[in-house]
Amino acid sequence: MKKTVVIHQPDFLPYLGFFHRLLSADLYIVFDNVQFLRRGWHHRDKIKTINGEKWLTVGIKKAPQNTKIHDIYLAKDNWKTKHLEMIKNSYKKAAYYQEIYPYIQELYSKEFDKMVDFNMASIQMLMKMFDIHINIELASKHSFSSTANELLVDLLKVVNATEYLSGIGAKDYFDNKPFDEADIKVIWQNFEHPVYPQLHGNFIPYLSSIDLLFNCGIDKSRKILRSI
Repeated sequence: MKKTVVIHQPDFLPYLGFFHRLLSADLYIVFDNVQFLRRGWHHRDKIKTINGEKWLTVGIKKAPQNTKIHDIYLAKDNWKTKHLEMIKNSYKKAAYYQEIYPYIQELYSKEFDKMVDFNMASIQMLMKMFDIHINIELASKHSFSSTANELLVDLLKVVNATEYLSGIGAKDYFDNKPFDEADIKVIWQNFEHPVYPQLHGNFIPYLSSIDLLFNCGIDKSRKILRSI
């Protein structure tokens, strides 16, 4: 029986391409037991403000460079208040602000100690709005000593995957050999970013998915995501 699996880090408020991949998969393995990247997307994403695209960065406690994602803790300062102000000021004139902002408020009202839990709450909030239903499993529940592509294959084998659906960005460091040896088919995502009505000037792609939702609303956003 075919089983398509996505393996990806638990990024904060991910962009549309991430959710586009989930639409074609049976299982999402949360890659939470790999190194946290300070210059990556694990604790930040971009929104469009009146002054162009700006980072929303989750406040985290200092940790050694090799700390794994699931061992990163949230800071206790006022980063949540700053986020809500920035989101409100950026989208208060959006057509669907009144529909979407309560979801954002509810997300930020929740208390978590770890970044991974807050990020997963943001992902599950967006999955609910996009009407995506998929099984989710944490990579950290499994113990493997392998790394890189071999680790991906070990995770895929333990969940009986037949297909691995990968984002195109992984091609730069991809080694097909372990996948071939495990008889797991690799599928590369074909994602073209949709253009939709947007506030504040010329269209900017690859923002957090909340940009689409504020501008187009839940029903239209679901259709746009499925039309890509």
